[in-house]
Amino acid sequence: MLLALFTALAAAGQEDVEAIVQRSVQANNNDWQAAPAYSYFERDVQGGGTRTYEVTMILGSPYERLVAVNGQPLMPEDQAKEQQKLEKVTAQRCGESKQDRGERIAKYENERRRDHLLMDEMTKAFSFKLVGEQRSGPFEVYVLKATPQPAYQPANKETKVLTGMQGELWIDKQTFHWVKVEAEVIHPVSIIGFLARVEPGTRFELEMMPADNGIWLPEHFAMKSRARILFFYTSKNQEDETYFDYHKAVRNEAVADCK
Repeated sequence: MLLALFTALAAAGQEDVEAIVQRSVQANNNDWQAAPAYSYFERDVQGGGTRTYEVTMILGSPYERLVAVNGQPLMPEDQAKEQQKLEKVTAQRCGESKQDRGERIAKYENERRRDHLLMDEMTKAFSFKLVGEQRSGPFEVYVLKATPQPAYQPANKETKVLTGMQGELWIDKQTFHWVKVEAEVIHPVSIIGFLARVEPGTRFELEMMPADNGIWLPEHFAMKSRARILFFYTSKNQEDETYFDYHKAVRNEAVADCK
């Protein structure tokens, strides 16, 4: 009798976890679809300092305009140079052929799909266990532990790295948006046959925030990667990006008449 009760409770708990994950997937997909409608600022850590960019959409793909270095606005002469670059790119995109524009937009959209696929495949690559509920900043969240799903078949070579990772997922209890995702490589994963493999020590962290009208967008992304090439050369890379001041893209009069 007790065994049957415990089995039923465990099954109900797993169904709850699956429901939480699936609702979070839907919320994440809605956010991804809405993201191109927003302009924002991005601050990148580079070589011990920072560079801040204003990111805006120009005729179907984003453009990054440098606005600050190490937290300080550009000097007037540098602002003028960046404005000239912006005007040049705008003019180039206005004058490009239909084929060139299509290829540029397709490249951007492919990059977006690739990045989104990695996030989306996490829900297939991992088995999730609810390990608690807590407060994360202003949010009450579910905390899910993610461990590799043995039966997972990677969608492509990029998502193959998920087979060697484990992580945690913090999900807002009210909206089911992702508040934070952390994942790390726990055993080496070959990504290009025998030529390269991702090593333990590779990890990433993604934090999301409410941006506008129920849409959540990235607030911070950090990644440290360690890969071994041809089994004797080790490559290390690091990224640290903060995003802020999301706002709906404003009509750009300079491109209003472009075809």
